Amino acid sequence: MGNEESQPTTRQGPNVLSSKDIRGVAEYMKSEQCRKVYIMAGAGISTSAGIPDFRSPETGLYHNLQRLNLPYAEAVFDIDYFRENPIPFYTLAKDMDPSKFRPTLTHSFFKLMDEKGLLNMCFTQNIDTLERRAGLAGEKIIEAHGSFASNSCIECKMPFDEEEMSEAVEKGEPARCDSCGGLVKPDIVFFGEGLPSSFFSTVPELRSADLLFILGTSLTVMPFAGICRLVPESCPRVLINLDAVGDIGSRPDDVLALGECDTVVRKLCEELGWLDELERLWAQTEYLGEKVEEEEVGEITRDIERKLKVSEAVEQVEQEKPEKEEATAVSKPVEDGAVKAEEAKATTTEKPEMPEKESKDTVEKADETEDVTLQTQVLTDPSKAELARKETAPPAPEAKKEEEISEKSADDVTASEKVEVEAEKKSVL
Repeated sequence: MGNEESQPTTRQGPNVLSSKDIRGVAEYMKSEQCRKVYIMAGAGISTSAGIPDFRSPETGLYHNLQRLNLPYAEAVFDIDYFRENPIPFYTLAKDMDPSKFRPTLTHSFFKLMDEKGLLNMCFTQNIDTLERRAGLAGEKIIEAHGSFASNSCIECKMPFDEEEMSEAVEKGEPARCDSCGGLVKPDIVFFGEGLPSSFFSTVPELRSADLLFILGTSLTVMPFAGICRLVPESCPRVLINLDAVGDIGSRPDDVLALGECDTVVRKLCEELGWLDELERLWAQTEYLGEKVEEEEVGEITRDIERKLKVSEAVEQVEQEKPEKEEATAVSKPVEDGAVKAEEAKATTTEKPEMPEKESKDTVEKADETEDVTLQTQVLTDPSKAELARKETAPPAPEAKKEEEISEKSADDVTASEKVEVEAEKKSVL
């Protein structure tokens, strides 16, 4: 655990805040200058509800999944791997049912800021829907990585019935689309899939922000991680997290309030004079779920491991079956009493070599400018070679239009089309 508060790395004094600490943030929030507050939330705000985060070295979900026979821990949320083997995700989904969990004090803080008329938008990476369960209105939430709130086919995108999906998850049996037979999953954004259009249409609002809270996130996964750079230099950025992350601390009015999210939020509300109201709001969530104990995280991975072993055993039997049939066919006597070499060779089919995964060294480093935010519209993790570039996601409307124009010959592309595409690109960026 980090210290409750820490000074940022920049040596410059604040231009907007009276001091680079929680007291300075509280004073600013009470002023007339602070009217547009935005939030960037990650898994760290839900850990006190019993939901494991993803990247903590000892307790995170990915750490616990490392011992399983997965190509890499993040494969459980990789759309390519899901197509090959959906069992790990379905097992995990059963244990991450949002209805099991109560919103945290931090979630109630979001609701309180909305009641105070300060909150413009909450951008969340979380798929647990706890912001909604805490009472925050849907129009104030951008679930950048999707959520369990709806389900659809990964091929034809046809919506899938919620009750049928719940039954499939409970049984651990992957659901299939009634229309095309494709695999069905909750509308969670996997690595390799495009983020929702609402994310890209709302992100430009950050350029007019008065205050940005960044809570419980490693600022690793793109493009979400890059949007903290879009707020103006005059906008204080307040990081509430166990550790310093990203470039927070490089600007004069950045504040690093390091510690557990609920603890720091409680102290901020004390400074604001909001603590009683915060406790009242949180008390209203008391019966919304039960805290999941830490040992259950280990049980999640053990359950996945059991399902993987069954899945692999079935796959091995299926692979051995045609091999045995092929061996039987080859061993049958022919006219001369022996199998000719060329016939034996003909019955052997070599498996095509699979392309090697792109190495870490070949992954291009993102341009260190604020526009790195939207250089990709697909969920990626630049720190992981397997997840740095994914080609499976359909292009977003803007990208698709540019692609269509690029395929035309130079004579077919009019000047007006080029101007239109460039204008659309700039409006997104």
